Amino acid sequence: MRIKIRCDIMKVKTKDGTKDMRAVWMEDEKVCMIDQRFLPRELRFFTANDHYEIRDAIKKMMIRGAPSIGVTAAYGMAQAAINGVNINEASKVIKSARPTAYDLFYAVDHMVNNMNKDPVSMAEKYADSVVDKCKAIGEHGTSLISNDTKVLTHCNAGALATVDHGTALAPIRAAHDAGRNVFVFVDETRPRLQGMRLTAWELENEGISHAIIVDNAAGHFIQRGEVDMVIVGTDRIAANGDIANKIGTYEKAVVAKENGVPFYVAAPVTTFDPTTPTGMDIPIEERDHLEVLDLEGSRIHPEGSSAMNPAFDVTPAHYITGFITEKGVYSPSELENMF
Repeated sequence: MRIKIRCDIMKVKTKDGTKDMRAVWMEDEKVCMIDQRFLPRELRFFTANDHYEIRDAIKKMMIRGAPSIGVTAAYGMAQAAINGVNINEASKVIKSARPTAYDLFYAVDHMVNNMNKDPVSMAEKYADSVVDKCKAIGEHGTSLISNDTKVLTHCNAGALATVDHGTALAPIRAAHDAGRNVFVFVDETRPRLQGMRLTAWELENEGISHAIIVDNAAGHFIQRGEVDMVIVGTDRIAANGDIANKIGTYEKAVVAKENGVPFYVAAPVTTFDPTTPTGMDIPIEERDHLEVLDLEGSRIHPEGSSAMNPAFDVTPAHYITGFITEKGVYSPSELENMF
């Protein structure tokens, strides 16, 4: 049964009490966002004044998560229009920020195609549509979560990554709001620790039971029957149903399949890229090697050692039980046929 969930937004504990807050918003022709690099120790904000600062905010992961990146890009395009910047030039700059998340390119193209309308209103409408889709993902996905369900998730696919509600976390939030007892295994998600720093922060703010585990422990808990289901987000869905998500997702899917644990991907349909035939055609971002070699600016590697740092991996469709979308829950073949 689809449950109607609350309309309010992400709960954030501050020194002045708990507040409702979105991950990114537009204010007085400025683009404001929670600077996710400083969580959970400090709630800090960044204000982007032009499309170059929008690009840098996305590239430096002040804002991250495919839907939030898309909304930030939409706001950036509106801001560029207000500032009298050539739209094609702004488009190129913003699209250059990161290569894998399809929502970035979808949002920029959406704004370019609608620039004859009020750009700020168009960007706000785009942001609201993302929020509505994520809310619907929660409403559809909560039917998969019964009382006392234990869920494993990887990286952060919550409100921080999606403006509000989340993708992977949306069904968990919805089940919690419906009074169901839900426990979440939170992968730490090396090297940037988005699970430990961001997913756990969101769950703690919402009062949802959870425990942080090292990435290598996921198979241990799945094998012992302690995980009932895996839910992850995704940055791009290829035409055949393969997905690209945070590095480490693929191995979780393989272990889940081996042990008969359902593996779900939660995403709005804007993440589906019909122009990319398979997951092997998705460009995989290689990030700075120091993300692996250093920890908070301190060297933890032997001098002379190098590193490889792919930000994403590809999970083939045959490992995926279903996609939780704003339109409903679909198998990979059903999703492929929809498009």
